[in-house]
Amino acid sequence: MNLLRQTVKLIPTFLLALALSVTVWISAVTSTDPTAERQYPRQVEIEFIGQDPSVILTAGGSTTVSMRLSAPTSIWDRLTNERSLVRAVVDLSGLEPGEYELPVQVQINTSPVRIISYSPAKINLTMERLQSLQMPVRLVRRGDPAIGYKTGDPTLDTTEALVSGPASLVQQVAGLQVVLDVTKANDTISRSLDIQAVDANGLVLNGLTLEPSKVTIIQPVIQMGGYRNVVVKVVTTGLVDDGYRLTTISVSPAAVTVFANDPSLVDSLPGYVETSPVDLTGARDDIDTRLNLNLPAGISVVGDQTVNVVVGIAAIEGSIALNDMTIEVINLAPGLAAELSPETLNLILSGPLPLLDNLVAGDIRVVIDLGGVTAGTYQLVPRIDLAISELRVQSVLPSSIEVIVEEVGTPTPSPTPTRTPRPTPTR
Repeated sequence: MNLLRQTVKLIPTFLLALALSVTVWISAVTSTDPTAERQYPRQVEIEFIGQDPSVILTAGGSTTVSMRLSAPTSIWDRLTNERSLVRAVVDLSGLEPGEYELPVQVQINTSPVRIISYSPAKINLTMERLQSLQMPVRLVRRGDPAIGYKTGDPTLDTTEALVSGPASLVQQVAGLQVVLDVTKANDTISRSLDIQAVDANGLVLNGLTLEPSKVTIIQPVIQMGGYRNVVVKVVTTGLVDDGYRLTTISVSPAAVTVFANDPSLVDSLPGYVETSPVDLTGARDDIDTRLNLNLPAGISVVGDQTVNVVVGIAAIEGSIALNDMTIEVINLAPGLAAELSPETLNLILSGPLPLLDNLVAGDIRVVIDLGGVTAGTYQLVPRIDLAISELRVQSVLPSSIEVIVEEVGTPTPSPTPTRTPRPTPTR
């Protein structure tokens, strides 16, 4: 009995010790891993679960949730690095078409974490019945092919598509179409095009799913009888000036469409038509001109009756070696003298041959500029002055010149000898 009383008396002491130890443990844990209240650093995308496959979500409010959480520092590290730990969910289970205000459920898949707040807590949704409809696809051609061509019967790899989406939107679909631009086409077109759902006014409807979403179209483009495409051949006469050469001859358009009431006339053409001649006699510069075409009787050009011809002409390039060119010293200060080593150099110039052939001594200077230079020994690069800008310096040997600059002393005048007068002889 006494033992029982003593045990009962010790219970308060035991409980106090337990409370103190728990408090100490909590204090130790808190000091090493303190709890922090922060804004979660990311917007969380709202997930919709339990949706009936026959119902489609057509309108809603915010699609993300921002939240403020409280958690130990170690947990915050996980929350920041592992996105899957935080979810925002809206349950659509059992919902029929209609308008709803539904709660957003925040799920934190770790602990200990306390949700302080989040926004939005509810979102407004509109749900509609999903509808699908099989419809034919038609081709809409825009523009006209090139003159002398016509379109044939097109081929589509599929003629129907399944339209799916909200019933209210599917009911606005008046047809499915693909649009093909044939403007100035002169050959068969093969292209993959997007299928478009349009309403009664021809306006494209968005927000629908089309299966398939594309159609491959082969659109024949056929040349009509009496028309033919032929290339343009430029005819030239004469020769460019000596020392010049042709660099290019171009014509625009490179091909033209010709027409004849008698198809046999165009069929008899060799595949090209010639221009009236371009005279190159003595030409030294590019020629840019418009020319007529020489066409047989009964044949005419469809469209512009002339073509633009550009003839590129350039001087033939060459080079010339100039040896023992004297070096000229300029801007040497008074009282100084300069000695050059060597006193001449060799040059190689390049450029158009006609200019090189007519080069004269006054067209080139080799100079050493000693402006601001004082007495001393220098290695200086000579300057080559060319009066003809089209010429280029290819080589200078040597590339630098040794220049010794010295002061020139003023010569001391020689003393004038004193003449002793002769004594006058006495008689």
